[in-house]
Amino acid sequence: MRDLATEFEAERDHLTAVAYRMLGSRADAEDAVQETWLRYARALADPAARAEIRDLRGWLTTATGRICLDLLRSARVRREAYVGQWLPEPVISRLPDTPGLAAPGAAGHLPDAGGFAPDPAERVTQTEEVGIALLVVLERLTPEQRVAFVLHDVFAVPFTQIAEVLHGTPTAARQLASRGRRAVAEGGPRHTADLAEQQRVVAAFLAAAESGDLDRLVAVLAPDVVFVGDSGGHAPSARNPVVGVLKVARFALGLVRRTVLDTTAARALPVLVNGSLGLQVEGDYRNDRRLRVVTWYTVADGRITGIFHQQNPEKLSRVPALGPDTPQWPAPC
Repeated sequence: MRDLATEFEAERDHLTAVAYRMLGSRADAEDAVQETWLRYARALADPAARAEIRDLRGWLTTATGRICLDLLRSARVRREAYVGQWLPEPVISRLPDTPGLAAPGAAGHLPDAGGFAPDPAERVTQTEEVGIALLVVLERLTPEQRVAFVLHDVFAVPFTQIAEVLHGTPTAARQLASRGRRAVAEGGPRHTADLAEQQRVVAAFLAAAESGDLDRLVAVLAPDVVFVGDSGGHAPSARNPVVGVLKVARFALGLVRRTVLDTTAARALPVLVNGSLGLQVEGDYRNDRRLRVVTWYTVADGRITGIFHQQNPEKLSRVPALGPDTPQWPAPC
C-alpha cells in the first residue's frame, strides 16, 4: 500500500513554489496545492488513473499547473475590478541578528543580513528563489503565457508536459513561453544588486528621505525609477505608478513626512522580501487607524530602480507583527 501522504509531502515545497510563482499569493498557492492533493488521492483510488502516474513530480506539477491556470483566468476578472494597483503578496523573512532600524540616517548603514530565517512558513522562498520583482512583471502576462514561462523557464518542465496543462500543442506552448520570456526581459525595473549593495543604497535612500534633502534623494534614484503602491482601497495610495526621478523623490518625501506627522510610535525593521531587502513599518495613525506597510526595493548600478509599497491588510495578514522592542522610526533625535 502506498503511503500517499508521505509521497505528497515530499513534493509539497516544490508544488508550493510552482503555485506561488504563478499566482503571486501564498494563500492561493496553498489552496492550489491542497486541491492537487485531493486530485492525487482520487487518482490513486482509480486503477486506470493510477497507472498513468509514472513520474510523480511531473504528474503533480502538471495537476498544479492546471489548477493555477484556472485560478489565473478567474483572477484576471477579479483584478480588473481591483481598486488601484495590484502587487503580489510578499513572503517576509527576518534578517538574523538585527535589532531593528538603527537610525540609518545617522548611522549610514543597515544591519547585516546573512540569509533567510528558518521559519517553516517561509520554505517556499527557500526551496525556489521567488524574486518579487519577477512576480510584478509576471502580472503583465496572460494566464497561458505565465504558466508556460514559469513551468519551462523556472522549473524546466518540458513543452510536451506544458501542452497537457494548456490543452494545446508543444509548439503553441513553446510560443507562449517565448512571448512571456520577451515580456519579462523588456518589462519591469532592473534588479541586479547583491544584498550588500542593496543595504548600502537603501540606507542612503532612507537617510535622505528622513532628512528631507531632495538633492540627496535624487542622487540615489535611477532616472526611470518607478513607485508602485497597493492598498486595495483600504488606505490612500497612488492609483497609477509614479514614474521618473523627480516625481518619485517628491512622492517619497511626502510619504515619509505623512508617516512622521500622522502616526504615533511608528516602528520599522529591515526584512527580506522574497529574498530582497525591504522595510516593514508599523504604527498607529492619529485617527485610530493602524499603519502596517511592507516596502521593498529593486536596485541596479548603485541606484534604486523601483519602490514597491504594499499596505493592503489582506496581503499582509501572514506577516508577523513587529515586537515592542523594535526601535522607533525615524529614530528620536
